[in-house]
Amino acid sequence: MKILVLNCGSSSIKYKLFDMSNASVAAQGGIEKIGLPGSFLKFTLPSGEKVVLEKAIPEHTIGIEFILETLVGKEYGCISSLDEIKAVGHRIVHGGEKFNQSVIINDEVIRQVEQCSDLAPLHNPANLKGVATISKLLPKISQVGVFDTAFHQSMPRHAFMYALPYEYYKKYSVRRYGFHGTSHRYVSMRAIETLGLDPKNNKIITCHIGNGGSITAVLNGKSVDTSMGLTPVEGLMMGTRSGDIDAGALTFLMDKENLDSAGVSSLVNKKSGILGISGVSSDMREIDAAADSGNDRAILGKEMYFYRIKKYIGAYAAALGGVDAIIFTGGVGENSPECRAIACDGLQFIGVELDAEKNKVRGDEKIISSDNSRVKVAVIPTDEEYMIAFDTKTLLNL
Repeated sequence: MKILVLNCGSSSIKYKLFDMSNASVAAQGGIEKIGLPGSFLKFTLPSGEKVVLEKAIPEHTIGIEFILETLVGKEYGCISSLDEIKAVGHRIVHGGEKFNQSVIINDEVIRQVEQCSDLAPLHNPANLKGVATISKLLPKISQVGVFDTAFHQSMPRHAFMYALPYEYYKKYSVRRYGFHGTSHRYVSMRAIETLGLDPKNNKIITCHIGNGGSITAVLNGKSVDTSMGLTPVEGLMMGTRSGDIDAGALTFLMDKENLDSAGVSSLVNKKSGILGISGVSSDMREIDAAADSGNDRAILGKEMYFYRIKKYIGAYAAALGGVDAIIFTGGVGENSPECRAIACDGLQFIGVELDAEKNKVRGDEKIISSDNSRVKVAVIPTDEEYMIAFDTKTLLNL
C-alpha cells in the first residue's frame, strides 16, 4: 500500500513514496528551481545512485506531473500504475490556531489554511499548490495535511503568549507557534520507544539542529514550550537567521541603515546567523573548515551557535522541572559530535554525562550518554516524511 508524501516549496517539490505495508521507501527525490532556468528533477535509485533529469518546469503542476510520470516510467519507475498510490500526505507549514493535529483535506480545510497564509506567506500558498495539483491530476485520491505547527498547539498560554498588548493577539493572532513540529513529535515518540521511557511520565528535550534549528520541551508526549515563535526567526542562532535579538536593536538599525520592513526581514532571515557572524557561509561544514584554519569570526560563530543550544537546554530543563532525555536530530544534530559535546558540556549539574567514544556517531540512531549518566542523551535521525505517511495512513484507515 503506497502513500506519496509531498513537500511543496515556493520553487521546489520534495517527495517520498512509502510502501506502508513494511514502512519502506520506494522512491524519493525532488524538483528544484521551479519557474527558473535550469530546473531539474533529482532522485535516488535503490542502488544509491543519484539521477538528475533536466526539464523546463515553469510551475508546480508540471513538476508534480513529471514526478508521477517518473514513478511509473519504464526506465526509472517503481510502480506499474498510479492506481497503486492510495493517498497523498502534504507538509503544510502553518496551521495557526486552527489545527492541532493532522487532518483529511477538504474544501473547508483549504479555506482555513488560506486564512493562515498571512503567518506563512512564502510557504502555505506553495503547500496548497501541491494539494490543488493532486486534486487535478488524481481527483479520486484522498489527501491529508500535516502541519509543522500542530504539535506545539499543546503549549500553555503562559508559554505561547508574547508580552505585547493583548489586543494584537486578538486582532492578528500574534503569539508563539513554533515549527519543526513533525520532527519534534517523531523523535520524542521514538525516544520513548527506544530509551524505555514511561509513555505517561517523561520529560524530553528535543534539539532539531541544522541550517534552521529549534528546541522543544516535551512533557509526557506533549510540547509545552519551543524556541521558534510567530515565525521561524526566533530562538536559536541558525544558518542565516538571527535567532533571539532585542527588538530595540532592530529599530535602531532601521534608523541607522534606513531599513524598511522588507529590509529588516531580509536582515534577520537571510543575512544573519552564522553566515552574518562568520562572513564565510551558512553551511556548518564550511564553517568548520574555516575555524580549523584559524578564522576568528568562524570560531566566534561556532561558539555563539553552540552556546545558544546549551542555554535553551538549560532553560527547558528548568521549565520541565528536570529532564529524562535529551535528543539531537537534524543535519547538524545528527552529524556533528562537536556540536553535541559542546552543547552538553557544563550540564553535568543536571545529570548529563556524554561518552566521548559513543558520541563519535554520525547519522545513526545511538545513545551517546555514559552508562552513569542520569539523563539519557541520544542521536535519533528525524523522519518527518514517514510521520506524514503514518498520519495519512492512520487518518484514512488504510
